[in-house]
Amino acid sequence: MDGDGDVDPGRDDLPLRANTSHILVRHYVLDLDIHFQTKIITGTVVLFLEPCPVAGDGNGAGEGAPTPPQPSQTDDSWEDESHREFTLVLDCCDLTVSKVEELDVTSVSDMQGLLREVKGEGSGVEPQPDSQSAVLIQRLISLPSTQWKKQHHLYFQCSHAPASEGGGPLIFHTDRWSLQVRKRGVRTLQEFPRALRVCYETKPEGGSVRWTKDQDNRSCVYTAGSPINNRALFPCQEPPVAMSTWQAQVRAPKECVVLLSGENQAQPTYLHHTGLSSWDYYVTMPMPASTFTLAVGRWRQATAQLSTAQLTLPVQGTRAGASHTHAGSLDLNPFTNMDHPVISSPQSTLVYSGLKDEKHSESDCSGLGDDNFTCCHADYPCPFTDPSAWSQEVVPHRMFAPPSLLQKAQVQILPLLSGCLAAAHATLGVHPFPRLDVLIVPAGFSSLGMASPHIIFLSQSVLCGERDGVGGERDLSLCGSRLCHELSHSWFGLAIGARDWTEEWISEGFATYLEDIIWARAQQLSSEETEEQSKLKALLRWRRLSDELQNSEEQLQILRPNMESTGQVSESGSSLVKHALNPEKTFMQVHYLKVRRKTTADSRTSVTVAYQILEVSVSHLFRFGFVWYLISPSCSDGYGLRVFFLFQGYFLLRFLASKVGQECFLHFFRLFVKKYHGQLILSQDFLQMLLETFPDMERQGLNLEAIYADWLDRPGIPKWLCEGSAIWTQTRLVEEVKAEVAKWIGLSPSVGKGRKRKKAGLKVNFKEVMPEQLVLLLELLLEEAELSVTSLRTIKRTYDLQKQDAEVRHRWCELVVKHKYAQAYGDVEHFLIHDQVTLTHTLPLSHNTDSCAKACCWECVSICM
Repeated sequence: MDGDGDVDPGRDDLPLRANTSHILVRHYVLDLDIHFQTKIITGTVVLFLEPCPVAGDGNGAGEGAPTPPQPSQTDDSWEDESHREFTLVLDCCDLTVSKVEELDVTSVSDMQGLLREVKGEGSGVEPQPDSQSAVLIQRLISLPSTQWKKQHHLYFQCSHAPASEGGGPLIFHTDRWSLQVRKRGVRTLQEFPRALRVCYETKPEGGSVRWTKDQDNRSCVYTAGSPINNRALFPCQEPPVAMSTWQAQVRAPKECVVLLSGENQAQPTYLHHTGLSSWDYYVTMPMPASTFTLAVGRWRQATAQLSTAQLTLPVQGTRAGASHTHAGSLDLNPFTNMDHPVISSPQSTLVYSGLKDEKHSESDCSGLGDDNFTCCHADYPCPFTDPSAWSQEVVPHRMFAPPSLLQKAQVQILPLLSGCLAAAHATLGVHPFPRLDVLIVPAGFSSLGMASPHIIFLSQSVLCGERDGVGGERDLSLCGSRLCHELSHSWFGLAIGARDWTEEWISEGFATYLEDIIWARAQQLSSEETEEQSKLKALLRWRRLSDELQNSEEQLQILRPNMESTGQVSESGSSLVKHALNPEKTFMQVHYLKVRRKTTADSRTSVTVAYQILEVSVSHLFRFGFVWYLISPSCSDGYGLRVFFLFQGYFLLRFLASKVGQECFLHFFRLFVKKYHGQLILSQDFLQMLLETFPDMERQGLNLEAIYADWLDRPGIPKWLCEGSAIWTQTRLVEEVKAEVAKWIGLSPSVGKGRKRKKAGLKVNFKEVMPEQLVLLLELLLEEAELSVTSLRTIKRTYDLQKQDAEVRHRWCELVVKHKYAQAYGDVEHFLIHDQVTLTHTLPLSHNTDSCAKACCWECVSICM
């Protein structure tokens, strides 16, 4: 891949260029200004570096990197000098870097205390002036977690230190995927500066952030879960192994709210000299830089309407009465409550006081929160060592949305949060993060949701329509299940992450498996109801997965594409994320939901229909230069292949649970979380511990090699899944759907021999069905070659489809397109504008509208049909 050129169309792998085997960023201090008029972010990022022990005296620019940097057009000597001077390589894309400088941390008065400690611990030999900075930074990085307040204070002070005057300037070079930094004359890693400040600005087209309008047509910006992660937001080390902490100060217009992945609930400080507000956040738990998340907009906070008596009562499971200090203050404890604890609305449909499970919350937690508990991760203020965290069912949480959606968020999402948090705690144990913000992001978000440390983004599509009374848990099924899915990522995906990004099933497969369990517990369903719903959802996922496998390349169907090489990197630490830039993976469903692709003939037949719809909607869409795809809201995702990993990984976990029993399997989950929280893992870490915990599995012939062969290392559908899927079609809920489908078929004109039409005027009573049943009903009707206009009109009226959730309305749009039901083309247009979640790319307004419409038309048809 050409370092300065575009991505090679023949290559779909994302390069991770950072030389993390040589040197690691241990802490970032970001100082950012948001400029909505120019759509750029300006500022600085300060990096505190630590050499890797295994790097020795290594020098060079990251030998072994798969794509060596190309010569700079402005500095022909860059490559000529690479063999003589050590080079720090950072992942970077679409950033304009103006300066890189070494910081003189010895000038920070508060750092002198660390220097005195070094002198007191040594043999009486004072560090030389040219090595004092390195000694101080190493001491700062090595401070124990009990001194995290002091550590963050010193990080902040050092980030404002002046540039070092001695030793010569730092030189740098950028190419397509990296920022490379050297210091003239420095040939070894040990001599390289330990604290650097990078001055830079983002570009409007940068892929890490999205500049857009919210639902009230007001400017906002947020990190959208880009395939290139955060390298277009700030220069960083993106490989998961580069675990770091961070603190950030963000300035934005005073009317804006800044949300960020931080442990503290930030409060704005008004800056009179600029008219801006400043927000300060920090984290003490080391995490990959790719998990850093930012959202700036005119969001409003949804609050529960409470009586005076309720305001005096803390939420069960929260630690009430803790004081709150200004964001970023050294007095702020990451495990204390917020100033205003969030209390469930009296209209809440969920009651979580009885969620404590006798088999799990009591027995599994015994002994885990005592003083003898020892974590296996790097040192940080871990909630698993805090005895009170084991009983904290609900962490402090807030809900944000644009004003036009605030009431819906307040009525539909806010009442669910406490119950879902408590159910997640009952299932998995200690909450890894001390607080949570939830934000309804602008239309066009790349999935139904995205979890980051301390913050969850939800699409507006999780909200149900304007139904009278918002009729309870059933109407909130999509919202609740998606919320539980994102909450599951706090444990699997964030607190426990994949060491190799190609093993994304560790995140998505686990979250999909756990969302059903947590949502059922949140609803207080009986074991029978839980089992019925589980099988219905398994059937829906099986249908979409099997369809996807018939219509996707085999190389995209493998959960562990690197196989035996999983987790391996080059000598420098650089690597490639396989298929990360593949444009097809955005629509892969083998982890998320699948839309049906029928025959080419069917698609061609429907092209005319799509053109008719587009005559109504495309002029509106192309005013903004968008090409949209009609795809299920929960199937697309900015990380593409995650859709495959979600479903295939989900079924692997169902398979393993069937071998040991679900209760034992969930008990094992809690043991696994206890051992591996705060760490990165590979598939074998989970599977090996499972086999060791349940030795009978291996005695039955199920070993690591067999699981790899059947589930992880080859395409296609495993034998167990083919054989076991039949039982999911024989449940009570599915039989009810089949009966309703038969009624609708009976109302349609005869197609073929033997089919009779119901007599005119004959009244048919249709049974009320839950949202997941309605999705299956519409999918089965899609398999019918013909449905009458009368039937379609009656279907829409009977189920009040325009007010159902987005999953149901997506299937309805497919029926509309397939059967050329012109009276409902407005429903398709509404779905495209308000619920369509995959914005594939932006086209210049000068592009020919007809060709744009043709592209949009074909994709709508070929994907949805």
